[in-house]
Amino acid sequence: MKRKANSNKIFYVVNTIFLTFCFLIIALPILNVIASSLSTPSAVIRGQVSFWPKGFNIDAYLQIFSNKMLLTGYKNSIIYTVVGTCVNIIMTVLAAYPLSVKDFVGRKVFTSLFIFVMIFTAPLIPTYLNIKNLKLLDSMWALVLPGAISVYNMIIARTYFQNSIPGEMLESARLDGCDDVKILTRMVLPLSKSILAVLVLYYAVSHWNSYFDAFIYLSSDTKFTLQVVLRNIMSSVKALEDMAATAEQSIRAATIEVLKYAVIVFGSIPLIVLYPFVQKHFVKGVMIGSVKG
Repeated sequence: MKRKANSNKIFYVVNTIFLTFCFLIIALPILNVIASSLSTPSAVIRGQVSFWPKGFNIDAYLQIFSNKMLLTGYKNSIIYTVVGTCVNIIMTVLAAYPLSVKDFVGRKVFTSLFIFVMIFTAPLIPTYLNIKNLKLLDSMWALVLPGAISVYNMIIARTYFQNSIPGEMLESARLDGCDDVKILTRMVLPLSKSILAVLVLYYAVSHWNSYFDAFIYLSSDTKFTLQVVLRNIMSSVKALEDMAATAEQSIRAATIEVLKYAVIVFGSIPLIVLYPFVQKHFVKGVMIGSVKG
């Protein structure tokens, strides 16, 4: 017993050191970006900024909020993310719940079809032509409908319903006259807040970071997502120079560097704000829904 206790202590110490190391690898670059975005251009261009701002300065953020193109992209991304996540959750639940019911006829066949589609996805060109024929190009639905359901997330939700919702409770509800709609809305969903929070985070992050689909399917500047707008700005020296036009010529290059850092932080704020609200459910939902059978 004593030897086992010592081995446990060694494991905890090694695990703590490893996790601390992983945390530093992730956190330090983020702190550097945030500090650089809040520092003076001269301090950034000289490499004096580490993990704390040098000469606190928010001019870069003021210039971002005065850029109509960025604000439009921000608004579009929020709309696409909210609408897309709602569609994803509805479709995922409507697919996962029937497949979790043991007496559902054809359950294994439908599950096999879902897995087949997940493995053998359609190539880019047929997908583009399909969206074009459906007249979805240059619209929000081109980003929402093609990915309305993730098979991987659906399997996680199905497994959660199977393992975490007592079958006896569902049988009792059916004996009392409840149909599947009432069971789903009044019993299953209230007991599934953990996995729903995980799915919301997964889908929201996917929509918010979506770049390629928006780049392919959207053509109007007023409909671009934030990621496309950021790409256009970061790859265009002229766009950055226009944003830094108020700066003196001698420090314009340094101002552009600060703007780049500020734009990165600006695009990450919504996910940073969202995570604390779902964090308490996140670990539980991931662990319970991680067994896929």
